[in-house]
Amino acid sequence: MTEGNFVDYVKIHVSSGKGGKGSAHLHREKYVAKGGPDGGDGGRGGHVIIQGDKNLWTLVNFKFQRHFKADHGGDGSKNRSTGADGTDCVVRVPLGTVVSDTDTGEQLAEITSEDPLIIVHGGKGGRGNWHFKSPTRQTPRYAQPGLLGSERNLTLELKVLADVGLVGFPNAGKSTLLGALTSAKPKIADYEFTTLKPNLGIVQQRDYSSFVMADIPGIIEGAAEGKGLGHYFLRHIERNSILLYVVPSDAPDLYEQFITLQNELKRYNPELLDKNFIVTISKSDLLDDELRSEMEEHVDQTFQGQKVVFISAVAQMGLTELKDKLWELLNE
Repeated sequence: MTEGNFVDYVKIHVSSGKGGKGSAHLHREKYVAKGGPDGGDGGRGGHVIIQGDKNLWTLVNFKFQRHFKADHGGDGSKNRSTGADGTDCVVRVPLGTVVSDTDTGEQLAEITSEDPLIIVHGGKGGRGNWHFKSPTRQTPRYAQPGLLGSERNLTLELKVLADVGLVGFPNAGKSTLLGALTSAKPKIADYEFTTLKPNLGIVQQRDYSSFVMADIPGIIEGAAEGKGLGHYFLRHIERNSILLYVVPSDAPDLYEQFITLQNELKRYNPELLDKNFIVTISKSDLLDDELRSEMEEHVDQTFQGQKVVFISAVAQMGLTELKDKLWELLNE
């Protein structure tokens, strides 16, 4: 899915380098009779390496380059000199990228650190003729060719890494909340699917500590089957440490909306329900004191002791309490 400079799903083609040829050179030097074979080995072909980069947040660079090729290994030469190894091709991706084989669908790796990973090995260099010398074969005049490199079609799928993921229906107030808690400036408007891409923001907490919050595009019923934005947003929720369900105070039934959100996550991946979570009732500035009191009593009964916080991002109500509860849950 793409919007602007946010790209979270691409297909690329990678090729490793061919190994260099071994040398069939025979030693020739003045005053040295029958110097014999001294051909060196070919260098290996370059590998294709996938490496995480914490400074990248999107796969946008792959919009402009889809083919990646490592260099070939150098040929061997005289005096048993080995050819140079081919230069590796390093493909840098954001942390949180899942690498799969496009043709087989096999998941090859999840890039969660900056450690390099060889995804396609370069071809082995051929052996020079000095390897083949024997008492019965004093001057072999042949050497091995280098082995061919390999090609592979890869699918790169970015799953946003964040501490807190916002989960809610469209117009639940997630983008407004993200903007109020962080310096992020998400697009906000009164229509469904204002958010078409995950927005990230850093929430500053006491004592110079902080955590990352992600606004995920809104859920609709049937999202797990691909309705609306479907799995494009659900896959990002998989990587969040904890979840913050956002239910607006003007929803017809607060608890029913919460259960619907949980059911969509469960249908996509039941393990998502194992994550710790907090429920926040947004837009609580719309409630007068009497109505809020009634709703708080109703929430206490229906949510049965689950962590619930009333907030208003517009009126700056309850935000400090929410940050404290999120920080506490993150550090459990």
